[in-house]
Parts: sequence; structure tokens; C-alpha cells
Amino acid sequence: MPASPKRTKRKASDPQLPSHFSMVRSFKLADFVTLGNGVCGCLSLMFAMKALLTQNTDFLFSSFWCIPCGVLFDFLDGRVARWQQSSSLLGQELDSLADFCSFGLAPAVLGFACGFQKMLDMVVLTYFVCCGLARLARFNATVASLPTDQNGKVRYFEGTPIPTTLVIVGVLAYGVYHGKFWRFANPMFQHEGPFASFSQAFTPEYVWGGEVTVFPGYEFHPLVLMYGLSGTLMISRRLRIPKL
Repeated sequence: MPASPKRTKRKASDPQLPSHFSMVRSFKLADFVTLGNGVCGCLSLMFAMKALLTQNTDFLFSSFWCIPCGVLFDFLDGRVARWQQSSSLLGQELDSLADFCSFGLAPAVLGFACGFQKMLDMVVLTYFVCCGLARLARFNATVASLPTDQNGKVRYFEGTPIPTTLVIVGVLAYGVYHGKFWRFANPMFQHEGPFASFSQAFTPEYVWGGEVTVFPGYEFHPLVLMYGLSGTLMISRRLRIPKL
């Protein structure tokens, strides 16, 4: 009879492989709520890109609505975590990444979709995104040293919380609703659907507030400065916002 193949014995020191989907199964209910925030941010980004491709404002409004939905999930995840007494470092990091997607990247892409597409506009939008990223990183690095109340809850935020960028999204939504950002060559086909004709040209020179020329070849839209102000307020350490 042929010799049976030798079996390699697992050494006692070998680490045991984790079971399948162990990370997902370790999630608490609050973590799934936080993921809902991240889903809203991703959908907002994709709807904004779809709006640019189709010139269809229906997709743009879908992108707008994703942001307040993300704020709702962001509000609920902390309540659920305290209700279940299940806070964790993983949940904290997950919350920051979801916030960055929904309230950092998505509002900046929405600004671009609404017409802030000049080079100087993009510089301001990039500054805004970097401020949001830095603000979330600072919070994670310093949250353990911030003063807390008797329940262990942080008393205040240093700088404005990143979900306050909902105000910017509200301004953009108001402008689009009242025709202050998008103009179409043939408005009667504005809601034609996902295969709208590209003759419905998006013309960024009609952006609300107009353009300002800094010097020949370099223009920007003054309304984009609300992103710069929001980013600056987020990274301020002198501004302290009581946490509700």
C-alpha cells in the first residue's frame, strides 16, 4: 500500500485563524447605524456624479437629501451606543470615517457639481476637505484629554463639528431649487431621465453670485468662500461649541 501523506501538525504557538466574517459579527448595533451614515455619504457622491453626467437635477436633489439622512444616522449612533453601553475604539474610528465621507467629501463634490469648477474654486474646496480631515483626526487624538461631565460625555467640541456642513448643503439646495446654479439650453426636457440629452448644457458661468477675476485666466466664484469659512471654523481651537 502506498504510504499515506504526512500531515503537518499545527504548532501550539501558531495563531488560530479568525472565523469567517468575525469583524462584521463583532459589530454592535451602533456600528451598523454608523455605517448607515457612510452609505448616505457614498450615495451622495454617486448621485452628484450622475447629475453631472445626465444634467438631470433629480439626481442632484437626491444627492442633497443624502446629507441630512447622514446627519440623522450620525445623531442616532451615539444615542444607540449609550443606550447599549457599547462604545468602542472601532466605533469611534468608524464614526470619523463615515463623517468624513458624508460631511467632508460629499459637500465638496456637491459644490463642484453646482459649478465651483474654476481652479481657485477647487483650491478652496480642497482646503475645506483637508480641514474636515484634520478636524476629525484631532478629535480622535485628543478626545481622551478633553473635559467630561459626570456621565463621561465630552463637554464641548474644539471648532465646529463637521456635520455643520449641512448648512452649506442647504444653501446649495436652495440655490438649485430656485435656478441659481443650473441653466439648461432646453428646460422642457430638464427631467427627461437618466439619458437626458447633453444639449442641456450645464453652464457654470451662471453660478449664483457670479465670478470674480483675480487676474487674467484665474477666476473664482465668491460663494465658494463659505467652504473656506466652514473649514477654518472646524480647525479652530479657540472656538468651543458645547456638546448637546
